[in-house]
Amino acid sequence: MVAQQEGRATAMALVMAGLVVCGTGCSGGGAAAEDVGTGADTVGTLRQAAGALERAGSAKATTSMEMATGGTRVTIRGQGVYDFRKQTGRLKVLLPEDPAGADEHRPITELLAPGALFMKNRGAGVPADKWVRVDTAGLSDGNLVTGGATDPYAAAELLRGARTATYVGRTEVAGTSVRHYRGTADLLVAARGASTGQRPALNAAARGFATTAVPFDAYLDDQGRLRKVRHRFSFVNDQKKGTVDVASTTLLYDFGAAADVRLPDSADIYAGKIAE
Repeated sequence: MVAQQEGRATAMALVMAGLVVCGTGCSGGGAAAEDVGTGADTVGTLRQAAGALERAGSAKATTSMEMATGGTRVTIRGQGVYDFRKQTGRLKVLLPEDPAGADEHRPITELLAPGALFMKNRGAGVPADKWVRVDTAGLSDGNLVTGGATDPYAAAELLRGARTATYVGRTEVAGTSVRHYRGTADLLVAARGASTGQRPALNAAARGFATTAVPFDAYLDDQGRLRKVRHRFSFVNDQKKGTVDVASTTLLYDFGAAADVRLPDSADIYAGKIAE
């Protein structure tokens, strides 16, 4: 098992660091009939989005993470399924080409669980049949960024920390009519209101990011379910001595889709040192 201290030092390198260096309504019955404007009602609607996903049970998800630093912009994409009641998910994450246009990376399979991130096809000396396990509470970003995809349930729980929000208007996401909200969440507030499984990671992010304020755009359907959310994070890149801006987008659809996620047995987890 990767040691806690080693995990802190190398976790960002698991998916991201090399890229950066290189260059609803208030009840279960659905949303209110009237579109919501600004104020406490809007904030309250957003803070209940995670609960609406729990009632939905599961969904398919696509993710996109854009990072910009030193004039270089990279995008990591993912696709998979998520079980909101168990807070477990499976994503296939595709890294972009190397800056020099080198060969395509093999997709990384990620399993998401409360307190843990499991990755396969990690490379860097990890056997092909082994998983790498990372303690998300030990990551300075709480795995909101490290894995190249924000945990879909964590993305929803971040909205529990909504401090300000404005109703923008009606629009469509993947053919579904939704309400568009724009605002700012606070990581510390989100951590206090989060579920037991997500709270340690969100607390870690609150300590590790450059600011606890997280601007967002959220899109909810008439059942209060989160269909799309875009967060903008900012963290300090120790290697470059600068700030990295990250925009993470999660799209949820096909609610109720099968999401059977089996976590690796301990014998299948790599216990050796991970190469930088």
